[in-house]
Amino acid sequence: MRKLLTTRNADEMAVLYAYLQRHNVPVTVSEHGDELELWLTVSSYQAHAKALIQAFKDNPELATAEVFEHAEAQPETAAPQSFLQQLLQQAGWFTAGYAAVVILTFTGLLTPLAEPILGAFLFNPDSFEAMPWTQPWRFFTPALLHFSVLHIVFNVFWWWYLGGRFERYYGSKWLILAFLFCALASNTSQFIESGPYFGGLSGVVYGLFGIATVVGWKNPRHPLFLPNGLIIFMLVWLVIGYTGLLWVNIANTAHTAGLISGLIVGAGIRALTLYGQNSSRKDGSQ
Repeated sequence: MRKLLTTRNADEMAVLYAYLQRHNVPVTVSEHGDELELWLTVSSYQAHAKALIQAFKDNPELATAEVFEHAEAQPETAAPQSFLQQLLQQAGWFTAGYAAVVILTFTGLLTPLAEPILGAFLFNPDSFEAMPWTQPWRFFTPALLHFSVLHIVFNVFWWWYLGGRFERYYGSKWLILAFLFCALASNTSQFIESGPYFGGLSGVVYGLFGIATVVGWKNPRHPLFLPNGLIIFMLVWLVIGYTGLLWVNIANTAHTAGLISGLIVGAGIRALTLYGQNSSRKDGSQ
């Protein structure tokens, strides 16, 4: 994240924020004392954002008029979005692409291709102990495998909800890195615990849940903020998996390892964010 502007003028900040959003620049606003800070969440937009801010400063009346004209025209001219359009707007290319591959894999498991798919994607179907060092993709591919409709619906929903918000806010690169780290941790842990015959995206989902819990903690303005009820639900579901009360086999170790890896990633992101904010403030005060 990069700080773009600091001001005490709330009205000016509101208009500037709307102006940048109007031009599809990913920004967020935070409070620091009696000041409002405008932050860019995806660094690749920096040049575009600075150009728009300069245009706003050079002619604030024109920018303000554009914002209000757009707000007034929106209800009349904008066609209502379909459910699919709204759904696609909540995720980036990696979230959507990976969900599509998961669904295609599940469909393949319902056909005669099931056996070769399992042979290619299981952690290590030839051993209960050896790590697949010569086939490193197997550390990640179990996250593609789902064995019931309920299993895939649950995981794809949470992947879209959590992964989509993460990707839209932090960018595709960070989601890919988070996915690889959480998948590696959860799949390897489950293999050590129970052997190779498992699958599912839920270890990664719990990793994203851990990330969201840390980075959005007590910050309702953060896109990844989770209400207490949702946090409790996810933790209760995790605990119930260990009781044996559910009617399906649960990869409990993958869930727990995924959660722990997500908490680690979330702590790292939060530390980097705070460091970046403090560095920007120091630079601005010099």
